[in-house]
Amino acid sequence: MVHDQRSALSSYVSRLLSMGRTVFTAEEAEDALGVGRGALLDAAERLQRRKALLNPRQGFYVVVPPQFASWGAPPPAWYIDDLMRYEGHAYYVGLLKAAELHGATHQAVMEFQVVSGKRLPKIRAGRNLVVFYFRKDMEAVVTGIEDRKTDTGKMKISSAALTALDLLRYPQASAGIDNVATVLSDLGQKIDADQLAALSVTVERPAVQRLGHLLDRLGHEALTGPMFDALQVRGTVSWAELDRQEARDPDFAPEPRERDARWRIVVRRVPEVDE
Repeated sequence: MVHDQRSALSSYVSRLLSMGRTVFTAEEAEDALGVGRGALLDAAERLQRRKALLNPRQGFYVVVPPQFASWGAPPPAWYIDDLMRYEGHAYYVGLLKAAELHGATHQAVMEFQVVSGKRLPKIRAGRNLVVFYFRKDMEAVVTGIEDRKTDTGKMKISSAALTALDLLRYPQASAGIDNVATVLSDLGQKIDADQLAALSVTVERPAVQRLGHLLDRLGHEALTGPMFDALQVRGTVSWAELDRQEARDPDFAPEPRERDARWRIVVRRVPEVDE
């Protein structure tokens, strides 16, 4: 009987693949196979041990097609939209991963970075690591979220403007100020200045100041006028460090090399941009 259940689930998975589907829920499989939760879990565990099935969240399964067997999972882009709809959380693929999708990264992005309306634990999916960053005001940035086609459907990603703002808002995800500057050097060409200004009011002022300074430094001054005007409307702008890491320990912090009076940014080290 147990063997029959495993065989039935294996056949069900194969049928899904033949229809171009790579995800299913426990409820869907139970209904299709006429089995209970315990029997399904036993059969699914067997397929997981064979690296034919992935279980990133309780009750949600991802089929591993044969061509991705050595990776242990298909690309997260294949299932992230289904997963987030299953969990009921607003999301978008963002930060360095979004920059890569916009063609603005010089090196492979090691994490599949997702911004979500709820704090969620990371997912190790074969060789892939899906990392979630929390944003409580998802509705405020909806105009900066785009649909992007994938091999299996679609997913939501941040626009170039929202991506740029997020790179300064989530420094822990951005691999340092040099990397941010390198990404912005290419991403700037794809940013809509009006959208950038509109979205900037959802971000802390120091992040806007840092982004404005970097875009000006990189030759994208045409983008920053509307954002600068929007920043002034928000009231007094205090001085901020370009790189908070540089100034973390006052006893060892380098002396400032520049002070950008327009954006009120202190520069202790000029960012290095990879060509």
